[in-house]
Amino acid sequence: MTQYSDYFGPEGLRVRGTILVVPGRGETRATYARFGRRLAADAYRVRVIDAPDLDTEDLTALTARLTAAAEDTATEGGVVRPLVLIGADSGAAAVAAPLGQAPDAQPDAVVLAGLPGQVPAVTAGTWDEELDVRTSCPAHRGALTEDPEVRRGSLDDAIPEAVLTAAYDSEAAVPTLFLVGDADPLADHEALEHTAKSLPSARLSVVHGAHHDVLNDLQHRSVAAEVVTFLETLRNELRPLITVRSTAW
Repeated sequence: MTQYSDYFGPEGLRVRGTILVVPGRGETRATYARFGRRLAADAYRVRVIDAPDLDTEDLTALTARLTAAAEDTATEGGVVRPLVLIGADSGAAAVAAPLGQAPDAQPDAVVLAGLPGQVPAVTAGTWDEELDVRTSCPAHRGALTEDPEVRRGSLDDAIPEAVLTAAYDSEAAVPTLFLVGDADPLADHEALEHTAKSLPSARLSVVHGAHHDVLNDLQHRSVAAEVVTFLETLRNELRPLITVRSTAW
């Protein structure tokens, strides 16, 4: 039976939307506890699902699993919209790949964090070296190290070429936020920029100093704020709620 990790907003506040988080290679649902709590604090209904195993689970099965996870959050009024998918690493590739192929089953928006490049990057052999690829955040490094279900060495697992190609060639019409660390050794920044510019409604945000686990790196507060800003802008028909007219920085 599929298990979920759920995060609820403060009691008494109206739910502002439904967020499904799809972890990446080697990660567990617990990896996103901090991130889930932070989004939930802003009155979003957050559910983290198990990471897909792209060697055994095809994209059709993942789409069905996401649909079931979303429908299971429904109240008497149905699933609270907007419904937003947030994928990290292989989860980002798995979320992005089918978007242009199933327009009737799309979410309202997606966030793609740490989407790996199509050309395999050289990753590390030891656990400390893998942590250096993932993050410089001491709390996140500790959480990964202390979680017995985190699969070490997983960043060396190849993501199916067809999945990555479909992700980068996606023609998704839904608003898309790309998040990437400028210190991510697994990212193809040129390809990400090309893909973002090719979509009708996309934003590419580069996080300075962040590594591959961009949702959980040292800059996680600012990254969560960027995601919440995107969610709030989405609720406002993609019209920014704040415009800076003058600044000294």
